[in-house]
Amino acid sequence: MSTKVKADICIIGAGSGGLSVAAGAAQLGKKVVMLEAHKMGGDCLNFGCVPSKAILAAGKTAQTFRDAGKYGVAPVEPSVDFQKVHDHIHSVIGAIEPNDSVERFEGFGVQVIQERGVFTGPKTVSTENYEITAKFFVISTGSSPFVPPIPGLDDVDYITNETIFDRTTLPTHLIVIGGGPIGIEMAQAHRRLGAKVTVVERGSIMAKDDPELVDIVRDHLVKEGVDLRENTMVERVSKAVNGGVIVHATKDGQPVEVSGSHLLVAVGRKANFENLGLEKAGIDTHARGIKVDDRLRTTNKRIYAIGDVIGGRQFTHVAGYHASVLVRNMLFKQPAKNQDYLAPWVTYTDPELAHVGLNEPMAKEQGVKYTLAEWEFEENDRAQAEHATSGKVKVLVGKGGKILGASIVGKGAGELIGPWALAVANKLKINAFTAMIAPYPTIGEVNKRAAGAFYTPTLFSKKTQTLVKVLGMFD
Repeated sequence: MSTKVKADICIIGAGSGGLSVAAGAAQLGKKVVMLEAHKMGGDCLNFGCVPSKAILAAGKTAQTFRDAGKYGVAPVEPSVDFQKVHDHIHSVIGAIEPNDSVERFEGFGVQVIQERGVFTGPKTVSTENYEITAKFFVISTGSSPFVPPIPGLDDVDYITNETIFDRTTLPTHLIVIGGGPIGIEMAQAHRRLGAKVTVVERGSIMAKDDPELVDIVRDHLVKEGVDLRENTMVERVSKAVNGGVIVHATKDGQPVEVSGSHLLVAVGRKANFENLGLEKAGIDTHARGIKVDDRLRTTNKRIYAIGDVIGGRQFTHVAGYHASVLVRNMLFKQPAKNQDYLAPWVTYTDPELAHVGLNEPMAKEQGVKYTLAEWEFEENDRAQAEHATSGKVKVLVGKGGKILGASIVGKGAGELIGPWALAVANKLKINAFTAMIAPYPTIGEVNKRAAGAFYTPTLFSKKTQTLVKVLGMFD
């Protein structure tokens, strides 16, 4: 017989969003039950953000040895022990794991049930051993790798982001299907660690970003030896005689074959909303996930859904932001609205590519009028000192100087996008950047210089020159 539990809030899924809600609500005195059938910390800690950045750090360190010559240091080809790379990745996960552990959340007063939950009614969730009723429910079940129905894929061994970090040997030749952020990050990391890498992408790599800035990333990838097969459609895959894999594709109507030792499928992610009993709780869905309103409520107003499962922007920081919106709505009774379009995104290649708000393709598609302010990293003294001159800032400025969006490619772009995210979220104008004093010499000066470039045409115009001449008569 199931143990009956009554709670103020029942959370399904212990990813970043669910954990944030649980910690906040429990510390505010609410009785919270959390269900997690797999790993605490969700995709981010175990299969996504954390391990991917750890392997990228290993790859970047290896590349530093190769690039040392430009600093007057003898370059060498690094010796990579992939078993130790694996150990490094998992030591990073292990260092962060206690923050998301059962013990920590039980310390907050959360009742953690490590079983799978299914709705059995509009106010009830059942697990193998428990029946939970609650005033509110939160669905935070995240997403998982999307595996497309490619003929032959079931007959070969393939890797996803959920299995790639368990490897203790370096692939001889890694074929990556998918040129989005995950595919490109893993391609560069493995190439830098010594693998041969081919990326097969049906369109252009990193298609959601500004094409001009993507070109800079593409150039770096190609120079490092990543074989990019863009505008190439995968038709099927098959086993190679030597035990590897062959990707059969077409480009411009012509057949293309790529043979490799290992295959990574990285074509995107799908929301985990199936087999939750949503119909019994009166929860509607759409093709990409659970349907919610602008307050993150499902069609059952006592049940919220946050993070990847709603099918929007699939980022850890968006799930965390959703948690804050939910807590304000659910506990503080504030009519907080979800505005995750304000969230930045970063692809952690080298150089990094970051974006917030509108970029040029988006503005043109939406018919938004803007003025473009730009600045090149090669004009930055710190970038010159560090041979990090391959980069650019592009800022879209609207009527009255309002900052509409910014895109940055270059060293530390993920850090540099922060001030622009602040500006977009708070509807700041471009003069907020020109008014600040940036420390010298820092790469961060590129933000101020880009803002200053917005005023350059006006500042040095004939009209301004005439004004200065007239004012000079009063000296």
